[in-house]
Amino acid sequence: MQNQLNLEGVEQQALKEYTEKAYLDYSMYVILDRALPQIGDGLKPVQRRIIYAMSELGLSSGQKHKKSARTVGDVIGKFHPHGDSACYEAMVLMAQDFSYRHPIVDGQGNWGSTDDPKSFAAMRYTESRLRPYAKSLLAELGQGTVDWAPNFDGTMDEPVVLPARLPNLILNGTTGIAVGMSTDVPPHNLKEVASALVHLIDNPDATVSHLMKHIKGPDFPTGGELVSPRADIKQIYTTGGGTLRLRASYRIEHGDIVIDSLPYQISGSKILEQIAAQMRNKKLPLVDDLRDESDHEAPIRLVISPKSRRVDVDELMSHLFSTTSLERTVRVNMNIVALDGRPRTFNLVGLLSEWLKFRKDTVKRRLNHRLQIVKDRLHILDGLLIAYLNIDAVIKIIRTEDKPKPVLMKKFKLSDVQAESILNLRLRHLARLEEIKITGEQGDLNDERQDLESILKSSIKLKSLIKSEIIEDTESYSNARRTTIVEREAAQALDESQLVASEPVTVVLSRRGWARAAKGHDIDSLALSYKSGDGFLAAAQGKSNQLAMFIDSTGRVYSVLAQTLPSARGQGDPLSGLFKPPDGAEFCGAMIGEADDRYLLASDAGYGFVATLGDLVSRNKAGKSILRVPAGGKAVVPSFVPRDSECLIAAVSSVGRLLCFEMEELPELAKGKGNKLVNIPGKKYKDGDEQLVAAVVVQEDASLQVHTGTRMMTLKWNDLDDYYGERALRGRMLPKGWRKVERLLATDLPE
Repeated sequence: MQNQLNLEGVEQQALKEYTEKAYLDYSMYVILDRALPQIGDGLKPVQRRIIYAMSELGLSSGQKHKKSARTVGDVIGKFHPHGDSACYEAMVLMAQDFSYRHPIVDGQGNWGSTDDPKSFAAMRYTESRLRPYAKSLLAELGQGTVDWAPNFDGTMDEPVVLPARLPNLILNGTTGIAVGMSTDVPPHNLKEVASALVHLIDNPDATVSHLMKHIKGPDFPTGGELVSPRADIKQIYTTGGGTLRLRASYRIEHGDIVIDSLPYQISGSKILEQIAAQMRNKKLPLVDDLRDESDHEAPIRLVISPKSRRVDVDELMSHLFSTTSLERTVRVNMNIVALDGRPRTFNLVGLLSEWLKFRKDTVKRRLNHRLQIVKDRLHILDGLLIAYLNIDAVIKIIRTEDKPKPVLMKKFKLSDVQAESILNLRLRHLARLEEIKITGEQGDLNDERQDLESILKSSIKLKSLIKSEIIEDTESYSNARRTTIVEREAAQALDESQLVASEPVTVVLSRRGWARAAKGHDIDSLALSYKSGDGFLAAAQGKSNQLAMFIDSTGRVYSVLAQTLPSARGQGDPLSGLFKPPDGAEFCGAMIGEADDRYLLASDAGYGFVATLGDLVSRNKAGKSILRVPAGGKAVVPSFVPRDSECLIAAVSSVGRLLCFEMEELPELAKGKGNKLVNIPGKKYKDGDEQLVAAVVVQEDASLQVHTGTRMMTLKWNDLDDYYGERALRGRMLPKGWRKVERLLATDLPE
């Protein structure tokens, strides 16, 4: 029998409770100590430790640069026991002027670029120091302004938060992903934020609308345009969350489009790749050339050369904004660790008010710290003055007493600190001049003490001091707004047909449903090469940027851009691979043209109507039901209707009866069965029964070609009088030998 495991003295806990507590502990660590910034200094722990370590290494803005590896080593060795690469990357981010609105680290060497922010050199190759802006975070650190806590091994202390003189969080912004929450605070302009803070100090009940008179919106380091409506920006500042639309800015220079700033965190190389891809795929014929002329003087200079001066630049740029990263949305979620140590979402008023609480507490702690130093020094000076006034007695006690300190304290009613300072005096400080210095220093310190006490007792003076310091720092570190705020309409991509070069093409359809597009209109479609057992069925002339439409035997119409059809150098591609027609359906005809062009549609049952191409368009692969075809029937080849011309409709049946009637007798419909073209007896559709073979539109003074097998007969305009009649008649028989008609063609195909 196995021995029982002895668990005496071992704490036992249910697995559910243990895992729940462990995950919650981990979550709170990630939220509070890694991912979310503290509202006071706007920094995450790793950033705060980097800045503090650099200050301890003496790497202020006025000192020489030192190897970045030195700083990273100090950070991970003393304060942040994590990976050196993650620590260095956080340091790099604070040095990139395209990532931070007010960079904190001043770097020498390769610190990345807008095209590739992570292309920075290794830390052994780069050097760094703090920028002047870092003084706003560190200047008051040794003045009793913040709490200190032991580092990870308890060997030294580190600041819990830096005593920021400016709201670094909203100035530089931040992003972070924690467990179950994230933060995305956009950067802002210092002058605007300072103006809003001053207004909020004077008017604690100010609303978002009041503050937005000072803060117009975020200000990103890479410039560009903020094109979100003002109502959207106000909604974000009111709720603390939402999305902003950023757009690149451009200007016209010698007919070229010059893009000189990009949306935040978008690289120029990515933009060039996206535009070049459209050009390679022939989806951007409006652009002739694309160049990157960026250099040190102009970090962002992308040049787009339009095809011609007739190109509408605004339309082209609107298309590029819609289809590339020249316009992007930025998420805003002002989720921040508040002063009470709990994360929550702030609106604009709440965020600035919370920071002002932090600043007020920091200033009061600084003043109290200084006041205590002044009081302590005055206390010592009082003792020193007593010593100078009684110098002989003091010297005698020191010379004669074994323990002069208690004797001095008793005789002159001194404190321990005063007696110690007297005993530490050097002989050369016993001169008569020192008494004058002490008296003068006492006067200065008394004045300072009165000022400090009056500020601490008066909320008005305290507010005035905070305002003056904010204004002073603003003058030192502020610069002009980079992101232009302009409300614009949403970008619209150009229609596909507008993005294709307009060239004449002839769309050719074979009897087996293979389609192709031949360049030009002088194409002999009958002479083209076809697969064995296949042959010509229909052709339509139009332009490459127009939609080619195909009708199947069930009366469904399908659309595709003519540009995308295969070249006529080959034998085309089957339409069944491009569309999804019903089972058993065959393609019966082709159409192409402008949206207001018209075609004659008809079924072999002898019914038809005139339709406008704009009504036939369908982006659905399954097509659009247009012509109602009876069971067993099928559509015939559509015929183009010329504009502004007298026309006849010529319809021929399978027994050789030809009828010509006026175009006006046929209605124009969007869909349906249509009206009777010719009178075909019976309603059954079986092999051998009479059916409508073809119906074409013949323009005045044109000719009609009647094809039977390999033979062709041409009927001139005057010859058609013999077959003229009213719609829905039987028509007249063609001459013997020409009654098995395969197709009718009008000789004046439109251009």
